[in-house]
Amino acid sequence: MNKIIKIEGMMCPHCEASVKKALEALEGVSEAKVSHEAGTAIVTLTSDIDDSILTQAVEAKDYKVLGVE
Repeated sequence: MNKIIKIEGMMCPHCEASVKKALEALEGVSEAKVSHEAGTAIVTLTSDIDDSILTQAVEAKDYKVLGVE
């Protein structure tokens, strides 16, 4: 299962790496493909994770989540 997180505030590859690390540290996340150009993170899940948990992980790194699909 995949979820797409729309993220505002990422400017560079370092931003991508920070968000990727935060998301992949969550239990149930097997992979996160993050793009600062697209402003998205495509998260591959091994189990269902509430959108609020994904949002908290990203926003803890000082980026704004615009939505989770």
